[in-house]
Amino acid sequence: MSGEIAVTPILAVLVAAALAAGAAAFGGIPLVLRGRLPLAWIGWANAIAGGLMLGVAYSLFTAGGRPDALRVAAGAVLGIGFVAFTHRATGTHDLDLNRLDQTPSEYGYQVILVSALHAAAEGVAIGAAMAVSLPFGIFTAAAIAVHNVPEATVLAAILTARGVRPRDAAGLAVAANVNQILLAVVTFAVIGESAGLLPWALGFAVGALVCLVLAELLPESYRQAGRTGIALATILAMGVVILLDAVRPR
Repeated sequence: MSGEIAVTPILAVLVAAALAAGAAAFGGIPLVLRGRLPLAWIGWANAIAGGLMLGVAYSLFTAGGRPDALRVAAGAVLGIGFVAFTHRATGTHDLDLNRLDQTPSEYGYQVILVSALHAAAEGVAIGAAMAVSLPFGIFTAAAIAVHNVPEATVLAAILTARGVRPRDAAGLAVAANVNQILLAVVTFAVIGESAGLLPWALGFAVGALVCLVLAELLPESYRQAGRTGIALATILAMGVVILLDAVRPR
């Protein structure tokens, strides 16, 4: 009986994270329906993805609670450091993420790698949220699943511009999110063994997500579709997540 009880939460994390990662497949639909996307559309997709990510980060931060604020803040510093280190270590720290033409042969692989690095932080976010509570974890996974769709649209647009078929591009977008599943399960399991790590994990996810949005997604979006509209789209997407978090069942 105890074995069944122990397996159930891990299974819930696995299923929720897998569904969130699988949602990336829907990112290929605009490419199938329209073909090559205007650069402005990619900017809007990045803005929506970034706003959803900021909404998730806010929800994770508030879930940390005031007593653990210092540990959450320290975890956020680690999350920012993780983003900076991994991007520099992989040579993607100054990569233009939305080039459709005149790109070197290795560009497609680099963009997939960047998407995988993004997914790593999102996996930690899902695992930490699941450790807070099952409803909060499912809510976070659902928000990240929606976020994965426009993010995958950007990746698919870049890949199809390089000659990849839309169906294959959508599959690669899903593959780039596989580590999201692994890190969600690992994060949840580690916190289960040491509950004191929860505020650190929440903070890590917050710092990494906010850094990715402010340093990568929004600057690219501004260049493609203008500042005012992009800022409004980002704030609106963020507000929707925060509002839904406020009214969700506890």
